[in-house]
Amino acid sequence: MYLRIDRLQIELPQPKEADPNAAAAVQELLGGRFGEMSTLMNYTYQSFNFRGRDKLRPYYDLIANIATEELGHIELVAATVNLMLTGTTKPGDPESAPLSPAVNLRNTHHFIGTAQTAFVGNSMGAFWHGDYVFSSGNLVLDLLHNFFLECGARLHKIRVYEMTTNPVAREMIGYLLVRGGVHATAYAKALETLTGVQVTKLLPIPNIENSKFPEARKYEAMGVHRRLYRFSPEDYREIAKIWRGPAPAGDGDLEVVDGPPAGGPVPDLPEVPEEFAPGLAPEEIAEIAKKLAAS
Repeated sequence: MYLRIDRLQIELPQPKEADPNAAAAVQELLGGRFGEMSTLMNYTYQSFNFRGRDKLRPYYDLIANIATEELGHIELVAATVNLMLTGTTKPGDPESAPLSPAVNLRNTHHFIGTAQTAFVGNSMGAFWHGDYVFSSGNLVLDLLHNFFLECGARLHKIRVYEMTTNPVAREMIGYLLVRGGVHATAYAKALETLTGVQVTKLLPIPNIENSKFPEARKYEAMGVHRRLYRFSPEDYREIAKIWRGPAPAGDGDLEVVDGPPAGGPVPDLPEVPEEFAPGLAPEEIAEIAKKLAAS
């Protein structure tokens, strides 16, 4: 089962203006082939289908625990898209075509299907699908796939970073570059314990250090690249049998942190009356809030 906390894994900056075309590019990091939906669902189904869990507990714990962190990653990317879309249109009577600014934007589905919010799809509007999930049952092969998936995800994050200077997008990408580096290293170390092959020597892929990105460099200075958060009050403790020893960067030791990061607030999205979202007049919302407070 899952325990949910109503916070993002980091605090995102508030946008100064809407950036809908950049939001369309960021969608790739949510619902693309190498997006956070893919990392989440690959690791989740591998944990569901894991065989020999009691005998291979450290590997099960690693996959299941990282899967849980990925739930927060899809939340973070979705929040980024939502903030970047906020303010694209203005209220108006239907006759005045208040959604007309969207007609020539990259992804009109944001305005037709989801009322200017994220959806489970890529930068071109194609929906994420289950064929992206790889769960072979062979532990070495699944771990190797996960290592590949994290490297592909890193490449796509860097390419989207290079597409936009939007501060909300870059803050999110900087953090996820660091966390993706943790996951790639964790899967590499797991493979090393099983095969003896020093997979960590392949990193980073692509061959550019996170320190080249100011937003990522900030989190590395905080030691986030050395931490594997344990997303459970009591379980997944045996990840410490894999996530240990000196950090690949040579700047300290790897550590398992009990509990999630402190994080930041989930943005409170404003009403968009021209989209009929949430479909209640301001006075109705005030009255409902008043009733709820009194109950």
